Amino acid sequence: MPPRVVATDLDGTLLDPSGAVSARTRSALRRIQSLGVETVFVTARPPRWLDALANDVGGHGIVLCGNGAFVYDVRCQQVQRTHGFDRPTLDRLVQRLRTTVPGIAFAAECADGSHAERAYPPYLPDCKPADLLVEEMERLPAQIVVGKLLGRHPGLDPQEFLDQVVAAVGEEAVVAFSGAEGLAEMSPVGVSKAIALERWCAERGLGPDDVWAFGDMPNDLPMLDWAGTSYAVANAHPEVLAAADRRCASNAEDGVAQVLEALVGELAATI
Repeated sequence: MPPRVVATDLDGTLLDPSGAVSARTRSALRRIQSLGVETVFVTARPPRWLDALANDVGGHGIVLCGNGAFVYDVRCQQVQRTHGFDRPTLDRLVQRLRTTVPGIAFAAECADGSHAERAYPPYLPDCKPADLLVEEMERLPAQIVVGKLLGRHPGLDPQEFLDQVVAAVGEEAVVAFSGAEGLAEMSPVGVSKAIALERWCAERGLGPDDVWAFGDMPNDLPMLDWAGTSYAVANAHPEVLAAADRRCASNAEDGVAQVLEALVGELAATI
């Protein structure tokens, strides 16, 4: 059965290697939407990295971002919902990681932008001047809700660092890997791409059997597992290639667009 929703990751999946939406992909997205199939982007990117995609989002204007922490209306440039850490849990995690991984530095993705410690290596280069530098994450103003906590440690091997973070965090957060080497991305328990997509679909009376999902990295696995049909692009992580129902060409070859073009042909034949 054809899908009613196409849910896709961005970097490494829908976007080309330069991080752009190719002309072919843009055309495929518009054609599939014109035939009544919703599209939704589900990405680890924070809201501040999405505004350039406003013309490529479906008619609803929504992106599920920050690994599911934020529901962002790109056209209005407004975060509609944040599913973030409660402050006691955040403070406990930060303190535990400082003890078990000495030298770690933190940044945070929040609805109002990025916030990073001065020691965070390097500070995020694309932040707006209004974004806040803090001496320590524990001093972040209490009213700011952290959707995703980021950790880096330039002195440790990237895999060793990630393993130490996973061990320290335990069951108090979800550590995701979206492809950025040496970066630990931590989300609250109960926050993931899959949960965000399930919630978005349920609000529209849709379930997993209505969804085709596309991804490339381990943080996509819960979403791919939830969707009725899952695709891994050819350049995907080995775990994703092993888990997905189907494969398509790489992002450099507009793999998602190729699948959508075939789907357009099938749907057009039934009209």
